[in-house]
Amino acid sequence: MEKKNPDNTNFIRISGIDNPFEAQLLGSILEERAIPHRIRSHHDTAYNGLYQMQKGWGEIHAPALHKNLILEIIKQVRRETEK
Repeated sequence: MEKKNPDNTNFIRISGIDNPFEAQLLGSILEERAIPHRIRSHHDTAYNGLYQMQKGWGEIHAPALHKNLILEIIKQVRRETEK
């Protein structure tokens, strides 16, 4: 499902995010590069995080134009955090 930001740019789901640290680091990198994005957590207090156990921590949405760049950044972030 496509979502729109205030600039009327279509956002698509780019990738899942594994944890809050990855989300924070990825968000910082994308903000630094002025890449529009939205990070969404699957945590729901009503269900005590049940959906995070099923779906993963969260996901990132951004314009399709930036998909390949964001996926490459995610790969780099994951490589760096594995060390």
